[in-house]
Amino acid sequence: MSFALFLLILLVVTGAVWLLEIIWLRKRRAAQALQPWWVEYSVSFFPVIVVVFLLRSFIVEPFKIPSGSMIPTLHVGDFILVNKFAYGIRLPILDRKIIAIGNPHRGDVMVFRYPDDPSLDYIKRVVGLPGDRIEYRDKRLTINGQPVPVRQIDDYLSKERMQFYKRYVENLGGVKHEILIDENAPAFVPQVRKFLFSNNCNYNRDGLVCTVPPEHYFMMGDNRDNSSDSRVWGFVPDANIIGKAFFIWLNLGDLSRFGAFH
Repeated sequence: MSFALFLLILLVVTGAVWLLEIIWLRKRRAAQALQPWWVEYSVSFFPVIVVVFLLRSFIVEPFKIPSGSMIPTLHVGDFILVNKFAYGIRLPILDRKIIAIGNPHRGDVMVFRYPDDPSLDYIKRVVGLPGDRIEYRDKRLTINGQPVPVRQIDDYLSKERMQFYKRYVENLGGVKHEILIDENAPAFVPQVRKFLFSNNCNYNRDGLVCTVPPEHYFMMGDNRDNSSDSRVWGFVPDANIIGKAFFIWLNLGDLSRFGAFH
């Protein structure tokens, strides 16, 4: 059971008890009689659950980074906040958009439900928008025939792998962010899976070329050679979007990470 569904069940149950207490139970109790424990707890927690449910469903939701695919932007153990209304208001549980507010932009860091298993939440950077022609050849990114500008800076030392990676500042649609390149990793994409609209992609030993279908997005990790992303499992449909990541609020292993990403 998902946490969102669990929260909804708590909301319905405590809300029903709260309403029952107002319109019937308290009128039948003897004067000065105490509330039963299940009524007391339900009435006390119902307002809190309402606030948490509304905040988490429509405003902001916390997530924890489980892997290193977005290093150096996001580290393993980062607790982040995700803006739930940046790309439209969606019904909780059903995840159906009811109010269109905005669309993802190139360079956004987006949380979404993994297309192969919607019970899993993934986080990657938006690289391709609907209709874009994405080329990733020899570890260089080109969008609609225009090479994405990159500037090399000092190498990055991965403390987990004790390995140096080439580090670049990439300018993706005006969003400047760091990416890592492993020169020892192959340029071709290994273990490509069969996915919806896979005929929109052409793979060879130098990389790939993909045309993003309508209402879909092409996602990539900033740790380019250590990320399973749209190059491997395909496009992310608009229906799978959860929200836009914008803030690190905690990392128990490195307190200096607070606010390092926005």
